[in-house]
Amino acid sequence: MRAIWKGHIRFSLVTIPIRVYGAIETAQTMRFNQLHKDCNGAIGYQKKCKKCGESVDKEEIVKGYQYEPEQYVIVEQSDFDKLKLKSTKAIDIEGFVDASEVHSTLFDTPYFVGPDGEVASKPYNLLCQTLKKTGKMGIGRVVLREREDVVLIAPEQNGIMFYKLRYPDEIRDINKIPDLNPADPTQEELKLAETLVGSMNKKLSDIELKDRYGDSLREVIQAKIEGKEIVTLEEEEKEVVDIMDALKASIEQAKASKKPMKKATGKSKETTQKQKKTA
Repeated sequence: MRAIWKGHIRFSLVTIPIRVYGAIETAQTMRFNQLHKDCNGAIGYQKKCKKCGESVDKEEIVKGYQYEPEQYVIVEQSDFDKLKLKSTKAIDIEGFVDASEVHSTLFDTPYFVGPDGEVASKPYNLLCQTLKKTGKMGIGRVVLREREDVVLIAPEQNGIMFYKLRYPDEIRDINKIPDLNPADPTQEELKLAETLVGSMNKKLSDIELKDRYGDSLREVIQAKIEGKEIVTLEEEEKEVVDIMDALKASIEQAKASKKPMKKATGKSKETTQKQKKTA
């Protein structure tokens, strides 16, 4: 696994040399090429200036920040290098918080964190075990790809992960969703719903978490490569029924699926021997 960042985790006077690795397996992502319909040739992309219409090479492109309509200030690499942020070389933990304090909408990209060499293993494992024992997670900052992000540092099995966190002001207000009316269910509806949820209780490990759409798409592509006919079954649209009827029927269905199998009624050894003697 190739590291994408090298630096330190620091909290108070403790410094841990670390390496950061991407946690997402991008090889599983299916990508498609755009082709010319008439000859299946790959479509290329040519960068053109919208002002003068000339084609430009990569070396001729610079970064500009628009501060007024059609007015830009050019920002060069030397300007980024002038940013004196500690987080470009180290993740300074600003505090430790309970996981429950961080809303799920703030979680963004996950990364693996590993020790940078044998010397770092002991303080690295110390931090990992301490986070596990206290149930705390560290909040710090890091600069990745020319942007400073707030990160949540958490234990994961025998190692440590961090998650980029979105800023709270980036999250939209859920109350702006149309038709979000606080219609209270009846006590009977609530009781039936709770019973249904209880009957469907499972461990996450018992639920198959697979990319079924991706697997099906790969099967379709493979079938087309082999020149096979593709047969699909359309799922019938289910009729909308009364909520109480649906809850009751769902509970009965859940109970039926959990009925224990009947034990086999085999004959005892003594009975079998008696039958043989009689015969």
